[in-house]
Amino acid sequence: MSVSDSLSHVVVFTTLANAEDARSLVQRLVTDRLVACGTILDKAQSIYSWQGKLEETPEVLVILKTTWERWEELQDTVAKLHPYDLPELLAVPVGAGLPDYLDWVVKHTREDRT
Repeated sequence: MSVSDSLSHVVVFTTLANAEDARSLVQRLVTDRLVACGTILDKAQSIYSWQGKLEETPEVLVILKTTWERWEELQDTVAKLHPYDLPELLAVPVGAGLPDYLDWVVKHTREDRT
């Protein structure tokens, strides 16, 4: 797989309030083949402005690996399932990666399951 082929891949970041919510969301997204993998990193600390106040909140960071082909459905699903009023959902294009891993991501996010 060339560098240009890897541009069809995306890494997506979101945060949740706790590991249980993160695990539940990732399990659903993997089961629905919207992502090939989700990595859950506990003990993140977010500092942000919300409704005119400076907030500092412990959160769980989730890193999702998928393809641009699945982005719109992933975005819609996260918007429906995420417990936050305004969930973080940021997509970062993948410029390059281990070809076998990139192939694995494609295989595990295909709707037709082939």
